[in-house]
Amino acid sequence: MASGFDSALGFSGRRGPVAVVAKVVVYTIVVAIFAGPLLALMVGAFTRVPDPTSLSLTSGEFTLDNFTRAFDRGVLGYLANSFIVVGGGLLLQIAVSVSAAYSLARKKFPLMKLVFLLILSTMMLPEEVLAIPLSLVLSEVNLTGSLLGMIVPVGAWAFSILVMTEFMKEIPVELEEAARLDGAGDLRVFWSVVLPLCRPALGVIGIFGFTMIWDQYLLPLLVATDAQQFTLPLALRTLRSDEEVGVGVLLAASLLALLPSVLAFLAMQRQFMRGLTSGAVKG
Repeated sequence: MASGFDSALGFSGRRGPVAVVAKVVVYTIVVAIFAGPLLALMVGAFTRVPDPTSLSLTSGEFTLDNFTRAFDRGVLGYLANSFIVVGGGLLLQIAVSVSAAYSLARKKFPLMKLVFLLILSTMMLPEEVLAIPLSLVLSEVNLTGSLLGMIVPVGAWAFSILVMTEFMKEIPVELEEAARLDGAGDLRVFWSVVLPLCRPALGVIGIFGFTMIWDQYLLPLLVATDAQQFTLPLALRTLRSDEEVGVGVLLAASLLALLPSVLAFLAMQRQFMRGLTSGAVKG
């Protein structure tokens, strides 16, 4: 990894103190660009920041007051709403993705290519284009003003379906045929043979799906009719517009919004990396 990174920066084959100094400078700049905002977020969340324009890594003293004030503003309730939405939405999305992918990868039916094209076309439509039609549909089926209205629309995601479909196509058909010779039906073959082999792909769609649902802003904005139904990303905008909320409280709430995505990646990183590299080692 280091040699590849050096080659990309033009350092390979160079020796001497000048090259070492150049590497240190470039690496420091790269780390500062990517880690600087995160470090500032963590420091600001745990220190008193009286002046938003003077935020620095050495400002203020350590305190948990920012989190206490954030909890008083109902951040824990917003966080709970986010976990309910991402939990229900991700389970529904995985169930829909693996079912649709198995049909597309193994079954033959009329207009199959058209169905695949329609699924693919949904990835080309921005959320803003779908906002008004989606709002009207949710209103017609009485899903506005409830967390269920935030869960159902994210239950089907073209990206997850396509990833699972392409992965299932790589699974040898002979494994399924052997299971059918032993008397297994379609459901048993899918559950006991195909699905266990799809763990790497499940890790990929799990992480991407979690991040996609967790970061939703427009959908909760369309569905929520009361502040008690806000998810944490939507509540951050409310906190930002509240003049009585200091920047330290906002940073503390932002840190709470960031941690679940990081923890989800750490929990599923092994399957995620296997899913990303599985296609490179086939054949």
